[in-house]
Parts: sequence; structure tokens; C-alpha cells
Amino acid sequence: MNAHGSYASDPHPPHRERASRGANPLRRTSDKIETWFLRFLLLVLTLGLPMASISAGVTAYESSMRTVQAQTAQRQQITARLTSDAGGGAGDGTRQAQIHWTGRNGKERSGTTLVRSGTPKGTTVRVWLDRDGIVTGPPMTEYNARTTGWFAGSSAAAGVFAGFLAARAGMRQVLDRRRYARWEAEWALVEPLWSARFRQ
Repeated sequence: MNAHGSYASDPHPPHRERASRGANPLRRTSDKIETWFLRFLLLVLTLGLPMASISAGVTAYESSMRTVQAQTAQRQQITARLTSDAGGGAGDGTRQAQIHWTGRNGKERSGTTLVRSGTPKGTTVRVWLDRDGIVTGPPMTEYNARTTGWFAGSSAAAGVFAGFLAARAGMRQVLDRRRYARWEAEWALVEPLWSARFRQ
């Protein structure tokens, strides 16, 4: 209590400045390197993954659409007639069967195509021909192009992420080797002094 009858307040504790972030004395140089390298990898992942995915997807889609346009222009669908029975039963899937049709030049043409098993002779089927009049598959569609684009984009994204994991694991392995080597070197200096204490 002071002369005026009031209690003196306790002195303020000494001011302590907070250690700046990253100034932990226990942090090794390798820890700081690992932290900064991981931040760099995260930046690359954040920017590179969407860019690689979009770029690969758009490129694959545009290339596929050119294929769609080319095949659509070069192929035509015609009606042909089976010249033989397709063996097997109705539930046996598909089989190759001989077909016959008349070309645009009026000439009779023949070939083979896949039809459902058990389809009888004389049945009409729709088949695709290329520019040389040879039986082929249907042209690629825009849906196929979009699917190809999505697949390419997803594959690129997966590749970037896999690269991120591989780089992180490689960095960790290199730094761990340095840590273990330094720890062994320091232990080689300390261990004789430590063991001497128990021999006294």
C-alpha cells in the first residue's frame, strides 16, 4: 500500500518479443529447404494442373473433331443383303456374314460384316463403306471426340499430380540422407563423451 492508501500495481513483466515465424532455433537448414521447396511444388501444382489438363483436353478434342469431319465426309452408309445365314443362336452374340450390295456405279459388290448370330439369309442390314467402297466401321462422332478430350485432360492432370508426388518424395529422400549423415557425424563426436560418463 502506498502513502495515498492505494495498492501499488505489480510491475509489468519484461516485454518479450515473439520470435518471427520460421525463426525456431530447432529448425534445421534442411527443414527450411523442404518447406520452401514444398511451397514451390504446391504453386506449380496449383497452376500447372489445370493448365495441363485444359491444354491436353482441348488439343485432343480438336484433333478428334478433325477426324470426325474427315470420316463423315469419306464414309457413307448403304443397305446390303445377307447372302448366307449367320450361324449360331440368337443369344450367341455376333458373327461374320457375307453381304451383297450394288455400288453407286451400278456394279455388284460383296463383303463381310458383323451381324447378330442366327440372322437368316436375305435379311437387309445397314453397313458403312469407305471412299474405296470397302466395308468399314461407322465414322467417329462428336461424342467420341468429347470423350477423347476428357480422357486426355484427365490423364494430363493425373500425370502432373504424379509428378508432384514423385518430386516431393525425391526431395524428401535427398534431404533425409543429408540429415542421417549429419546425425551420424555428430553422434560420432558425442558418443565417446557420453560413454565415458558411464565408465567412471
